[in-house]
Amino acid sequence: MGVEKDTYYTIKSKSEGLFKDKGSKFLAFAFPVLSEEKVKDIVAAIKKQYHDARHHCYAYRIGLSEDCYRYNDDGEPSGTAGKPIYGQILSNDLSDVLIVVVRYFGGTLLGTSGLIQAYKAAAADAISNSEIIEKTISKPLGLKFAYDYMSTAMRLVKQENLEIEKQDFTETCRLFINIRSSKYMQVKQLFEKTYGIEVVEV
Repeated sequence: MGVEKDTYYTIKSKSEGLFKDKGSKFLAFAFPVLSEEKVKDIVAAIKKQYHDARHHCYAYRIGLSEDCYRYNDDGEPSGTAGKPIYGQILSNDLSDVLIVVVRYFGGTLLGTSGLIQAYKAAAADAISNSEIIEKTISKPLGLKFAYDYMSTAMRLVKQENLEIEKQDFTETCRLFINIRSSKYMQVKQLFEKTYGIEVVEV
Protein backbone atom coordinates (compact mmCIF):
# COMPACT_ATOMS: atom_id res chain seq x y z
CA MET A 1 0.00 0.00 0.00
CA GLY A 2 1.41 3.42 -1.01
CA VAL A 3 1.75 6.43 1.22
CA GLU A 4 -1.41 8.51 1.33
CA LYS A 5 -1.07 11.64 -0.80
CA ASP A 6 -1.53 14.68 1.43
CA THR A 7 -0.24 17.52 -0.71
CA TYR A 8 -1.62 19.04 -3.88
CA TYR A 9 -1.03 22.02 -6.15
CA THR A 10 -3.35 24.94 -6.74
CA ILE A 11 -3.05 28.55 -7.86
CA LYS A 12 -2.43 31.34 -5.36
CA SER A 13 -4.72 33.95 -6.90
CA LYS A 14 -6.70 34.83 -10.02
CA SER A 15 -4.76 34.89 -13.29
CA GLU A 16 -5.61 35.60 -16.90
CA GLY A 17 -4.63 34.25 -20.31
CA LEU A 18 -5.35 35.04 -23.95
CA PHE A 19 -5.37 33.23 -27.29
CA LYS A 20 -6.34 34.65 -30.71
CA ASP A 21 -7.07 32.76 -33.92
CA LYS A 22 -8.69 33.97 -37.18
CA GLY A 23 -10.30 36.93 -35.47
CA SER A 24 -11.71 34.91 -32.58
CA LYS A 25 -10.51 35.99 -29.16
CA PHE A 26 -10.33 33.57 -26.23
CA LEU A 27 -10.00 35.25 -22.82
CA ALA A 28 -9.09 32.81 -20.05
CA PHE A 29 -9.56 33.38 -16.32
CA ALA A 30 -8.23 31.01 -13.65
CA PHE A 31 -9.51 31.22 -10.06
CA PRO A 32 -8.70 29.34 -6.85
CA VAL A 33 -12.01 27.79 -5.62
CA LEU A 34 -13.02 25.59 -2.69
CA SER A 35 -16.70 24.88 -3.41
CA GLU A 36 -19.12 24.32 -6.28
CA GLU A 37 -21.20 27.27 -4.98
CA LYS A 38 -18.18 29.54 -5.55
CA VAL A 39 -17.83 28.12 -9.09
CA LYS A 40 -21.47 29.03 -9.85
CA ASP A 41 -20.98 32.57 -8.48
CA ILE A 42 -17.83 33.18 -10.54
CA VAL A 43 -19.27 31.76 -13.79
CA ALA A 44 -22.43 33.88 -13.32
CA ALA A 45 -20.30 37.00 -12.70
CA ILE A 46 -18.16 36.37 -15.81
CA LYS A 47 -21.27 35.80 -17.97
CA LYS A 48 -22.62 39.12 -16.70
CA GLN A 49 -19.34 40.98 -17.23
CA TYR A 50 -18.76 39.52 -20.71
CA HIS A 51 -22.43 39.29 -21.70
CA ASP A 52 -21.61 40.22 -25.31
CA ALA A 53 -19.39 37.14 -25.80
CA ARG A 54 -20.77 34.11 -27.62
CA HIS A 55 -19.48 31.38 -25.30
CA HIS A 56 -18.40 31.11 -21.65
CA CYS A 57 -16.85 27.64 -21.34
CA TYR A 58 -15.30 26.35 -18.15
CA ALA A 59 -13.82 23.45 -16.20
CA TYR A 60 -13.02 22.95 -12.54
CA ARG A 61 -11.61 20.43 -10.11
CA ILE A 62 -12.04 20.56 -6.35
CA GLY A 63 -10.26 18.43 -3.75
CA LEU A 64 -8.34 15.27 -4.47
CA SER A 65 -11.22 12.88 -5.04
CA GLU A 66 -11.74 11.86 -8.64
CA ASP A 67 -15.43 12.80 -8.67
CA CYS A 68 -15.50 16.53 -7.88
CA TYR A 69 -14.90 18.02 -11.31
CA ARG A 70 -16.97 19.25 -14.21
CA TYR A 71 -16.55 20.85 -17.60
CA ASN A 72 -19.00 22.74 -19.78
CA ASP A 73 -18.92 23.52 -23.52
CA ASP A 74 -21.57 26.28 -23.30
CA GLY A 75 -22.86 25.76 -26.84
CA GLU A 76 -19.56 24.89 -28.52
CA PRO A 77 -19.47 21.47 -30.29
CA SER A 78 -19.31 18.71 -27.67
CA GLY A 79 -15.80 18.01 -26.37
CA THR A 80 -14.16 21.02 -28.03
CA ALA A 81 -14.06 23.47 -25.10
CA GLY A 82 -14.66 22.25 -21.54
CA LYS A 83 -12.67 19.05 -21.98
CA PRO A 84 -9.46 20.67 -23.32
CA ILE A 85 -9.66 23.26 -20.50
CA TYR A 86 -10.03 20.42 -17.97
CA GLY A 87 -7.14 18.60 -19.66
CA GLN A 88 -4.89 21.55 -18.81
CA ILE A 89 -5.96 21.41 -15.14
CA LEU A 90 -5.06 17.70 -15.07
CA SER A 91 -1.78 17.95 -16.97
CA ASN A 92 -0.61 20.65 -14.52
CA ASP A 93 -1.77 18.45 -11.62
CA LEU A 94 -3.92 21.25 -10.17
CA SER A 95 -6.89 21.12 -7.84
CA ASP A 96 -9.21 23.67 -6.18
CA VAL A 97 -9.15 25.57 -9.45
CA LEU A 98 -11.71 26.91 -11.95
CA ILE A 99 -10.82 28.09 -15.46
CA VAL A 100 -13.36 30.02 -17.53
CA VAL A 101 -12.64 30.79 -21.19
CA VAL A 102 -14.74 33.51 -22.82
CA ARG A 103 -14.90 33.44 -26.63
CA TYR A 104 -15.56 36.36 -28.90
CA PHE A 105 -16.34 34.95 -32.35
CA GLY A 106 -14.30 36.47 -35.15
CA GLY A 107 -16.49 35.45 -38.07
CA THR A 108 -14.38 32.49 -39.26
CA LEU A 109 -15.16 28.95 -38.10
CA LEU A 110 -12.13 27.25 -36.56
CA GLY A 111 -13.29 23.66 -36.96
CA THR A 112 -13.17 21.01 -34.24
CA SER A 113 -9.40 20.70 -33.97
CA GLY A 114 -8.98 24.49 -34.12
CA LEU A 115 -11.43 24.96 -31.25
CA ILE A 116 -9.77 22.28 -29.11
CA GLN A 117 -6.38 23.89 -29.68
CA ALA A 118 -7.71 27.40 -28.93
CA TYR A 119 -9.39 26.50 -25.63
CA LYS A 120 -6.39 24.43 -24.60
CA ALA A 121 -3.96 27.27 -25.42
CA ALA A 122 -6.04 29.93 -23.63
CA ALA A 123 -6.30 27.76 -20.47
CA ALA A 124 -2.57 26.95 -20.63
CA ASP A 125 -1.75 30.67 -20.86
CA ALA A 126 -3.84 31.47 -17.77
CA ILE A 127 -2.07 28.69 -15.84
CA SER A 128 1.39 29.83 -16.97
CA ASN A 129 0.56 33.35 -15.73
CA SER A 130 -0.45 32.08 -12.30
CA GLU A 131 1.62 31.37 -9.21
CA ILE A 132 1.32 27.68 -8.39
CA ILE A 133 1.50 26.78 -4.70
CA GLU A 134 1.63 23.49 -2.83
CA LYS A 135 -0.97 22.87 -0.13
CA THR A 136 -1.00 20.21 2.57
CA ILE A 137 -4.15 18.36 3.52
CA SER A 138 -4.56 18.13 7.24
CA LYS A 139 -7.11 16.70 9.65
CA PRO A 140 -8.13 18.21 12.99
CA LEU A 141 -7.74 16.43 16.34
CA GLY A 142 -8.79 17.56 19.81
CA LEU A 143 -6.89 16.87 23.04
CA LYS A 144 -8.27 17.15 26.56
CA PHE A 145 -6.14 16.99 29.70
CA ALA A 146 -5.75 18.30 33.23
CA TYR A 147 -3.47 21.29 33.77
CA ASP A 148 -0.79 18.98 35.28
CA TYR A 149 -0.31 17.31 31.88
CA MET A 150 0.13 20.56 29.95
CA SER A 151 3.93 20.21 29.61
CA THR A 152 3.56 16.61 28.35
CA ALA A 153 1.02 17.65 25.72
CA MET A 154 3.08 20.66 24.60
CA ARG A 155 6.25 18.59 24.39
CA LEU A 156 4.55 16.12 22.03
CA VAL A 157 3.08 18.94 19.93
CA LYS A 158 6.57 20.41 19.55
CA GLN A 159 8.21 17.01 18.97
CA GLU A 160 5.76 16.15 16.17
CA ASN A 161 5.91 19.68 14.75
CA LEU A 162 2.13 20.10 14.93
CA GLU A 163 0.11 23.21 14.22
CA ILE A 164 -2.16 24.41 17.05
CA GLU A 165 -5.47 25.64 15.65
CA LYS A 166 -7.12 26.65 18.92
CA GLN A 167 -6.43 26.34 22.65
CA ASP A 168 -8.60 26.74 25.72
CA PHE A 169 -7.01 26.58 29.18
CA THR A 170 -9.98 27.35 31.43
CA GLU A 171 -11.24 24.49 33.64
CA THR A 172 -9.96 21.59 31.57
CA CYS A 173 -7.19 22.19 29.07
CA ARG A 174 -8.18 21.68 25.45
CA LEU A 175 -6.00 21.81 22.38
CA PHE A 176 -7.14 21.57 18.78
CA ILE A 177 -4.37 20.65 16.40
CA ASN A 178 -3.98 20.09 12.67
CA ILE A 179 -2.15 16.97 11.52
CA ARG A 180 -0.97 16.10 8.02
CA SER A 181 -3.29 13.40 6.67
CA SER A 182 -0.47 10.91 6.13
CA LYS A 183 0.66 11.24 9.79
CA TYR A 184 -2.81 11.42 11.35
CA MET A 185 -3.18 7.84 12.65
CA GLN A 186 0.39 7.71 13.91
CA VAL A 187 0.05 10.98 15.89
CA LYS A 188 -3.43 10.09 17.15
CA GLN A 189 -2.13 6.78 18.51
CA LEU A 190 0.83 8.56 20.14
CA PHE A 191 -1.52 10.81 22.12
CA GLU A 192 -3.87 7.89 22.91
CA LYS A 193 -0.96 6.04 24.51
CA THR A 194 0.10 9.07 26.55
CA TYR A 195 -1.13 8.92 30.16
CA GLY A 196 -3.36 11.81 31.21
CA ILE A 197 -4.32 12.92 27.68
CA GLU A 198 -7.72 12.19 26.19
CA VAL A 199 -8.13 12.29 22.41
CA VAL A 200 -11.32 13.89 21.11
CA GLU A 201 -12.23 13.37 17.45
CA VAL A 202 -13.25 16.69 15.90
